[in-house]
Amino acid sequence: MNLHFRAEGKGKTIVLIHGLFGSADNLGLLARELKHHYQVISVDLRNHGLSPHSDQFSYADLAQDIIETLDHLAIDQFDVIGHSMGGKVAMTLASRVPARINHLIVIDIAPVTYTEHRHQNVFNGLREVNLHSITKRSQAEDYLARYVDDAGVRQFLLKSLAKTDTGYQWRFNVKGLIANYATIMGWQPASQPFTGQTLFIKGQLSDYIEPQYRSEIMAQFPHAKAHVVANSGHWLHAEKPTTVNRIISQFLEQ
Repeated sequence: MNLHFRAEGKGKTIVLIHGLFGSADNLGLLARELKHHYQVISVDLRNHGLSPHSDQFSYADLAQDIIETLDHLAIDQFDVIGHSMGGKVAMTLASRVPARINHLIVIDIAPVTYTEHRHQNVFNGLREVNLHSITKRSQAEDYLARYVDDAGVRQFLLKSLAKTDTGYQWRFNVKGLIANYATIMGWQPASQPFTGQTLFIKGQLSDYIEPQYRSEIMAQFPHAKAHVVANSGHWLHAEKPTTVNRIISQFLEQ
């Protein structure tokens, strides 16, 4: 699959991988700083952004897409940073091509299966929008608001609402993401642990990385380090960009 991506800067390569419902732009605050010292490749995962849609949506598929993109660019060695679902893609990359990854940075996600359905209200809102002919972005937000109370979440989703000749449409594949939600929330540990340099960054107020996940993290990433960003939630890279950028830069220099 030919992923859409953006390349910025020069130097050693860092791959940035966004989370569910996102796009390459979502880690833009990280890219803005990193591009001064590195070549930054920001990807749109399949079924997101400007990349193609597909019914196939496993973490193996997502990782392979990125491997093929880097092979096309003749990039052998790289660092990888993934947020949320993108963190699971990054961890899958580490299991598939461990020798090619210099540093693995996982932002606010754990290598576990989550059993709670965290996005039912979002899916309901996206489907509500799809039921109507949208001519203004404000209409889409009104329909989303029937199910999504958080204005920040609505604005995040609306970044992927694109104007077309026939009205507004979601850039991400709503049906495909709903159909593959169990896979997105799931996790299949690799047969061998990744022994490279690994950093997990957690938002203090987020519940995506909990103390009970420590044994699973260390079993799969035995050299993992952890850093908690105070007074931040799941979107810590947007809430505390200066702090997160400093943590990442220090780790990459090791």
